[in-house]
Amino acid sequence: MGWLEFYKPLMVMVVLQFTYGAVSISTRASLLEGMNPRIFVVYRQAIAALVIAPIAYFSRSKTKCSIGWKSFSLIFIAALIGITTSQMIFLEGLYLASSSAGSAMFNLVPAITFVAAAIVGYEPINIRSLRTIAKILGTVVCVTGAATMALIKGQKLLNAQLPSSHSLLLNSTGSDNIWLLGCLCLFGSSCCWSFWLIIQVPVTRNYPDHLSLSAWMCFIATIQSAVVTMFTDPDLEAWKVTSYLQLGSLLYAGIVGSGISIFAQSWIIQKRGPVFSAMFNPLNTVIVTFFASIFLQEQIYVGSVIGAAAIVIGLYVVLWGKAKDLEELKEEQQKKAMISKNNQIKVVQVLVDKSSIEEPLLPKESNTF
Repeated sequence: MGWLEFYKPLMVMVVLQFTYGAVSISTRASLLEGMNPRIFVVYRQAIAALVIAPIAYFSRSKTKCSIGWKSFSLIFIAALIGITTSQMIFLEGLYLASSSAGSAMFNLVPAITFVAAAIVGYEPINIRSLRTIAKILGTVVCVTGAATMALIKGQKLLNAQLPSSHSLLLNSTGSDNIWLLGCLCLFGSSCCWSFWLIIQVPVTRNYPDHLSLSAWMCFIATIQSAVVTMFTDPDLEAWKVTSYLQLGSLLYAGIVGSGISIFAQSWIIQKRGPVFSAMFNPLNTVIVTFFASIFLQEQIYVGSVIGAAAIVIGLYVVLWGKAKDLEELKEEQQKKAMISKNNQIKVVQVLVDKSSIEEPLLPKESNTF
């Protein structure tokens, strides 16, 4: 059973990447069938809130977290940036570009998070350190790869024999401007998700119950996205789910993509840490690209492959730098623990020596008469 416990996180992460790939492909299929992207976000978050809220209520800890105005404000901002805005522009980019581009752009999150964390002071910068140079270089490579995907297409590699009319993508493959707009939306979504990760530091400090926090975010994001959609799409006919494909993709994205994956990711991070979890993101790009070319007949270009490869390489360079940071942090903690332990030993020795000095050399003789 020892080998099973060791490889269980790895197996869970592989299954999760296939899960995320299925969410991306099924979501795009429903969008191409006519589902409104903003309405999709509303339904997905509502389903996720209905799934997470009962679990959070019945598994709540004895030390209940009280949500005050400060906590509510932080949760509201986090939900607005990381869920409502991020998912809305992501689905717009997913529709305008492709599933493979959406998956590849998501690999920019570690690099963008490093830049944002460095700006606000959460990430230490030492230009003479090799790990800092690696993180900066990896970030530059990631951004260059994203720009290559958006600006350079080149020759077709997969489904090159199919004209655009044979593809499920009705109006996005024929225009370079629409493709560029889709890539910009995907890049903006990655930026919003990175900012959400940064905001999690003060949010979790004020409201440390993670499961209840997820339920609150999904609920608030449902209201936010519904309000935005009411202004952008006032026609009530657009809210109708017209096919089993749309209903199935909504349920799958809400229950599996937003519900079950939260528990799995939390368990993985607890077991192996966030770096281990991020290492598997490029696998999702390969999975989505392969199955999207089969089921959605997406056309793969040379520029997309080169850009995706650059993003993956840059991602691993950034993660290498982060791994070195974690190793140094652990070494510093061990050194501090050893110093503290040695100081405690020295204090005990001083107390023992002091007590032995204060004791008389000869015991007092009892006065017997």
